[in-house]
Amino acid sequence: MKPFEHFAPDSVGEVLDLLQSIPKAKLIAGGTDLLLQMKQGSAQPDTVISLKNVEELRGFATRKARFRLGAGMTLRGITRSPELKKHFPGLVYAASVVASEQIRSLATVGGNICNASPSADLIPPLLALDAVAHIVSRDGQRDIPLADFFKGPGKTILKSGEILLSLFLPQPSGNMFYSKHAPRQFMDLAVVGVAVRLQKNQGMVREARVALGAVGPTPLRAKKTEALLTGKTLTPKLMLEAGEMAADECSPIDDIRGSAWYRKRMIKIHVRRNLEALL
Repeated sequence: MKPFEHFAPDSVGEVLDLLQSIPKAKLIAGGTDLLLQMKQGSAQPDTVISLKNVEELRGFATRKARFRLGAGMTLRGITRSPELKKHFPGLVYAASVVASEQIRSLATVGGNICNASPSADLIPPLLALDAVAHIVSRDGQRDIPLADFFKGPGKTILKSGEILLSLFLPQPSGNMFYSKHAPRQFMDLAVVGVAVRLQKNQGMVREARVALGAVGPTPLRAKKTEALLTGKTLTPKLMLEAGEMAADECSPIDDIRGSAWYRKRMIKIHVRRNLEALL
């Protein structure tokens, strides 16, 4: 690892000032991704800005009929939050199956998102929850649906000088279930990740969200599958059709963790199983 300059500001304003004066600086929160990249040589920043002391990035709170999840909140913080367990149990479960307790005590929501890994565990449930990314810079702020945040593996819509400050989550409607297929339940990256949220009324699906991870260049919403489910009553046949359609909507690759064919097969199974669990 080559030498680098390190800053540890105490406020978002200081972070933005540093980014304005040092545009190529790298941000570090928990460091579970960046430090590994630096050790491997795939990232060699001259300047690293730590977000550890920035209080504005932390916490979970209610803001005008929606919830604010700070980008600096750790995954361990998510799993230990009584409010999140009450309102977003599916998100808490997704955080609980990421790596180990030691990693979860360092890894942050913002890091998991901004690393833009297609296999990130938190992203499918956040997509299913209609999360909105709140982005700030010295030029102002903007809110972007999380579904539009990713451009490719390791790439996001963040511009130079911008940071992800928080996520906004609407009031929860219906129930959500997240499932992850991996060689081991813990530690391993997802071969596939599937989050399904349904809002039902008298047995009929009024709103459906189906989000998929590790089966494309970015995590994605299976919008055709959502349309298939909306306005219908769940039946075994419909759940099978939804699994088939979701598999058709994704574009996985062959890699060391699984073949494209295998991933499509697992999408079919996990979408159906998640629907059965919600039924």
